[in-house]
Amino acid sequence: MLKLPLGKLPPEILRKHVLSMTGATSKDLVIPPGLGLDFAAVKIGRGFLIVSSDPITGVQRNIGWYAVNVSANDVATSGNRPRFVESVILFPEDASVAMIRNISGQIHQAAKRLGIAVVGGHTELTPGLRKPIVMITAFTFAERFVSARDAKDGDTIMMTKTAGIEGASILASFTDKLSRKVDQATINKAQGLIDRISVVDEAECAFGTGFVHGMHDCTEGGMLGGVYEMAYASKTGFEIFEAKVPVAKETEKICSVLSADPLKLIGSGALLLAVQPGKENAVRKSLRAVGSPVSVIGRFVKGKSVLFKRDGSEARVQSGVLDELWRLEQRSQFAA
Repeated sequence: MLKLPLGKLPPEILRKHVLSMTGATSKDLVIPPGLGLDFAAVKIGRGFLIVSSDPITGVQRNIGWYAVNVSANDVATSGNRPRFVESVILFPEDASVAMIRNISGQIHQAAKRLGIAVVGGHTELTPGLRKPIVMITAFTFAERFVSARDAKDGDTIMMTKTAGIEGASILASFTDKLSRKVDQATINKAQGLIDRISVVDEAECAFGTGFVHGMHDCTEGGMLGGVYEMAYASKTGFEIFEAKVPVAKETEKICSVLSADPLKLIGSGALLLAVQPGKENAVRKSLRAVGSPVSVIGRFVKGKSVLFKRDGSEARVQSGVLDELWRLEQRSQFAA
């Protein structure tokens, strides 16, 4: 029997056994399911419904906060702010009232902060479940949009903030694994990265310049996985320069201690942009207005997909990237 890795299914399995089975066809479906795509787009009148769903399974602490932000980010990569969410919350059968209140409160606070209305969903105690699972569906209505499949050959690849934001905030919660090698100030700073995992403001702002052809959120597989997915969806390749990818000092320290690669660490909070060549400064200036730094890290090019390492060597990227958080869990290093 084939043993599959934790996390996202391998691309070949997704293509053959999931993406080939999508029910009835619809002439109104503009962005159908596909590898590397953040959302679906459905034609409604003169506009579009932009919708995306995501579960949170690899973390328990602040799970409601992560769930809302991750799904909101996916919708925001269209260039439009999410307006509504529905939540599905599955609790273990021995869940306490305090657990139910805490997770519901996290969803409420995250949605309120982003100006999103929670319009419904489903909540239950589930037999056999060891830990809670939260799945959020976010959606909005739009007149126009871009997607991760719209990058063009020659586009500049820009990334906001730093790599591994979400992953570092999660790993920093395991203080018993880090306390002997990482100072408390660094741990506290990394835990505080949870407040930076939204890309809603920066995605809306970047889209407004008119110079962004496509956007993608750095979730599983981190920055490198995100660029691979974006290139795959756009039928192109890429060149990324490791030395140009910004990594926060606290993320770098924690990853060093755990022998993890920050470029492959789940990275909600960092937004990938395919930018029209020559318009990088205009995008940078626009993002400055919402307090979001942005860096040029490479370009989309036809042909091979390669990461240029700091030591001058090249690493080919030929398939989906296993997220470092899942790799650490497979090594039984964490029980997230």
